[in-house]
Amino acid sequence: MKKITLAIAAAGLMSLAACNNSPAAENVVDAGDNAAMALENTADNLEMAADNATNDTAEAALENAADNAGAMAENVQEAAEDKADNMN
Repeated sequence: MKKITLAIAAAGLMSLAACNNSPAAENVVDAGDNAAMALENTADNLEMAADNATNDTAEAALENAADNAGAMAENVQEAAEDKADNMN
């Protein structure tokens, strides 16, 4: 749940940062936000699967995959911001 809140807050901040961007740069940021939200959804699903895992090894593997998906979401957002900044 924390990750969803973080993603929503980041998306809100991104939209404020995009105010000075060209339309093309805003599209890049929007695409990055969409991709990041998809990765966050994947992370949430993996966390739910980890909660339902039948053994500790599977639970740990699913939690690691969820953490990696969350980190990838952050990287995607940052890359989109950087690309948009370079377009302006």
